[in-house]
Amino acid sequence: MSQKKAATKAGKPNPVIDPATGPQIVLRGQIVTMDGTRRVIQDGLLYIDKGSIVAVTAAGAPAPSGFEGVAVANTQGTILPGLIELHNHLSYNLLRIWAVPRKYSNRGQWAGIPEYRSTISGPMKVLGQRPDLLAPLARYVECKCLLGGTTTSQGIELFSNAGARRFYRGIVRNVEQTNDPNLPEAGTRIPDVDAKDAQSFLARISQKKCYLLHLAEGLDKTARNHFLSLQFKPGQWAIAPSLAGIHCAALQKEDFDVMAAKGASMIWSPLSNMLLYGDTARVADALQSGVRMGIGSDWSPSGSKNLLGELKVAHLYSQTNGGLLSDLQIIELATIHAAAILGWQEHLGSLEVGKCADLIVLDSKPQNPYGALLKATERSVQLVMINGVPRCGTPTLMQQLGIEGENFTVGGNARVLNLVQATEDPDVAPIPLKLAKTRLTKALKSLPNLPPPPLAKRAPTAQPLTWSLALDELVPTGMDVRPHLPFAGHPTVTEAKGKASAKDPVLTPLTLDPITVVDDTDFLDGIAKETNLPDYVKDGLPQLYT
Repeated sequence: MSQKKAATKAGKPNPVIDPATGPQIVLRGQIVTMDGTRRVIQDGLLYIDKGSIVAVTAAGAPAPSGFEGVAVANTQGTILPGLIELHNHLSYNLLRIWAVPRKYSNRGQWAGIPEYRSTISGPMKVLGQRPDLLAPLARYVECKCLLGGTTTSQGIELFSNAGARRFYRGIVRNVEQTNDPNLPEAGTRIPDVDAKDAQSFLARISQKKCYLLHLAEGLDKTARNHFLSLQFKPGQWAIAPSLAGIHCAALQKEDFDVMAAKGASMIWSPLSNMLLYGDTARVADALQSGVRMGIGSDWSPSGSKNLLGELKVAHLYSQTNGGLLSDLQIIELATIHAAAILGWQEHLGSLEVGKCADLIVLDSKPQNPYGALLKATERSVQLVMINGVPRCGTPTLMQQLGIEGENFTVGGNARVLNLVQATEDPDVAPIPLKLAKTRLTKALKSLPNLPPPPLAKRAPTAQPLTWSLALDELVPTGMDVRPHLPFAGHPTVTEAKGKASAKDPVLTPLTLDPITVVDDTDFLDGIAKETNLPDYVKDGLPQLYT
């Protein structure tokens, strides 16, 4: 039972994760609204109160009532909506990028091989069952999002020995738990029985505004059958407007036509697809069919370190394929279109009056702000605000906004992190980023001989409630992120099976993945060595980080 359901059953509804309690703030800068007209105000003022945008005006226009005495914080930069990520396995983002040993054609070919188990799934199985490391892990991977300008992502799900479930409630918005009727919670897992029965599956996904589920992972016939299995009668599909298919790399034009006709969406993860399979989804076909698209960086073992990086790969793919998407259209994937996929478009995705003040500030005022975001590094991000609360920024801006917090550096540049929130997960709340980094660094270095965790204090006769990470392919929780409906009488399971799980993986000491690309001296060199990546990514990505 989720925390939300448990609290409601007890007659104590949970508070909204991001309460509307932020201070009055006025930001000045170039404002990229992403509204219906895609208006850009070259010199504008953004008025914020209690987490909401009160006014968006040109500099010099009269202030709205109640803001007469509020000091203006001049960002001297460009203000954009916060980035919304629709696919990430956040728990794995403490791991470095994987040197993919060969090209695969579907997920079932790599998820159980020794190289994967020794460097990814094996370490995560050990770390994910350590209660003393869950809070540091959650803090670190959340800050990894924050420093790259991501204000919304997927949460970290925990599973207890009593069968209870809980999602990480943190600083970055979690699509799976908001406790906010204005921001309906996305589904990401379905009961196993529903994942194998078309009628139950359709009923399940129709219960929510958005269901984010892996679909057709890979490029071959096996991967495509995963999609074709959704047709349970001629012309009848277990597809609803809520379905947001993650990857969809094996789909063909006629498949995208079906997706579009049913109102379903696709979540694109180009770098991860290319690293594993040498290619990605047929974006031109998806666009021609009219399928709405979002974007996600997947995870650090085979994807971008954050959404800034994934947008760069999307740009490189687009340019190489005839300019499929303009700079503006790529930014839409992570803002207004992402919000629409979630059913949040009335409250997030653009900078408009009445919407939540989720935003980022870049360090310049370029003529093409969309292109500037695609070329931005983590050093470029001067401020990140969620629900009107400054969460990360330069010391100068944070001081102007009256915010104190944890001092940190990004690529040698000073930053201040504000990680205090009353509704945050109580286990994570007291953990600063520096402590999280220290603990995780030590734990990874200690593999495979990690010391046992400290004993928890408990009553002598009580069964302790213990939590572990709900890792998709490692922890059987009775919930699934991939429908396994049969096709032509055969199950469409693309999970790794059999022999690899017979022996424990060989574990070796690992290095914590640096929190940003600009702090990682090996990331771009590692990209250059990935054998499955096309040259235009290997050569083009470093140019977008200069």
